Amino acid sequence: MSFKLFPHWVEKHNGIIAPDERLPIGQTALMGVQHAISMFGATVLAPLLMGFDPNVAILMSGVGTLLFFLLTRGQVPSYLGSSFAFIAPVGAATGYKIASFMPNPNMAVALGGIIACGLLYVAIGFLIKITGHAWIEKIMPPVVTGSIVAVIGLNLASVAVMEARGSNSSAWYMAMTVTCVAVVSVFTTGMLRRLLILFGLMISTLLYGLFVNGLGWGVGGDSGVQLIDFSKVKEAAWFGLPHFSTPVFDTAAMLIIVPVAVILVAENLGHLRAVQAMTGRDMDSKIGMAFMGDGFATMLSGAMGGTGVTTYAENIGVMAVTKIYSTLAFVFAGLFAILLGFSPKMGALIHTIPDPVMGGISIVVFGLIAVTGAKIWVDNHVDFSQNKNLIVAAVTLIIGAGNFGLSIGDLKLGGIGVATLSAVLLNALFKRAPKFDLVD
Repeated sequence: MSFKLFPHWVEKHNGIIAPDERLPIGQTALMGVQHAISMFGATVLAPLLMGFDPNVAILMSGVGTLLFFLLTRGQVPSYLGSSFAFIAPVGAATGYKIASFMPNPNMAVALGGIIACGLLYVAIGFLIKITGHAWIEKIMPPVVTGSIVAVIGLNLASVAVMEARGSNSSAWYMAMTVTCVAVVSVFTTGMLRRLLILFGLMISTLLYGLFVNGLGWGVGGDSGVQLIDFSKVKEAAWFGLPHFSTPVFDTAAMLIIVPVAVILVAENLGHLRAVQAMTGRDMDSKIGMAFMGDGFATMLSGAMGGTGVTTYAENIGVMAVTKIYSTLAFVFAGLFAILLGFSPKMGALIHTIPDPVMGGISIVVFGLIAVTGAKIWVDNHVDFSQNKNLIVAAVTLIIGAGNFGLSIGDLKLGGIGVATLSAVLLNALFKRAPKFDLVD
């Protein structure tokens, strides 16, 4: 398979498979399916938390991955899945109760905001393409990006435990789910560990079905515990169109959601650094087009009723385990996701996942996001003996965790937006500050 603008993927049968190499087509296709499976749990969870249609999100993650592949000319191995950075801003912009797992009645205005966010993201990528990437790393060094990523998880902490406040029975099933995911994460190896969300969710759902449908534990009254009902799965067709939605461009909603572009920049930059470290290939020259590819994919997803998208750490994990970095595998991953997106039966099956199980998964996922921010600090040796780094991180975390909002005229920023702005501005203010140790 060869195109003038794309790599000539050299067939290789063993060892490390570079981005411009490939396994035999059959094995490459299977690797693509594995990548699609690895993104599945998180890509489905994000739209459910926001009240979006998961089938549309899956479909647009596949379309977005193929678009990213085309715009980066097949040189950056990446899968684009639903971004969790949009959850809190979408909730604030639409008045939707996050993690209520009901359709979001005001989704249209959120879609307009997602498109506007993607447009800003494209503009940042285009600017980097013209001027180079050094300026973005000066504006957003690791202390800033780590703080912003951590804030996403902390801001959603109250959402994660919401289901547990409903009833004691729900709380116990949430605790069971957290335990299942933890066991998969700690006591398994290889691909099972890399797919901890997906396998943890499957095991938890099976146990929930055994205890609730089989033994009737916790059912009845105001427990909030419901039997798993497969009737809609039986009724749903194997193939059909998902429920696309039309965006509405509301200024207030756009102003709340647009700042997420800064978070997407931080996520994508970290992803490219990880790819560069694993493959030994220079990714600096690809930063601009990678940002533009992610931005255009986010705009397209929002235009069809899907969530904003981002490069996925889950797929970085798959590449790290398998040592197969072939970009061609992501073409098959995107095609497989598109196929899943056109299956109403798959969507109905997703909706059978019990609310307490989803609540338990939320605790783990949001916690992992928060810890990922701290990992950025550790990996980049952020020096917290310097007061400027302490202040940037401390102020950002508390503003985000406390959901501190500000209004400037008609401009309204939620906790994540204010935290992001604070991190960038404080870092700029302290840029020329002298270095003093804490003891000084």
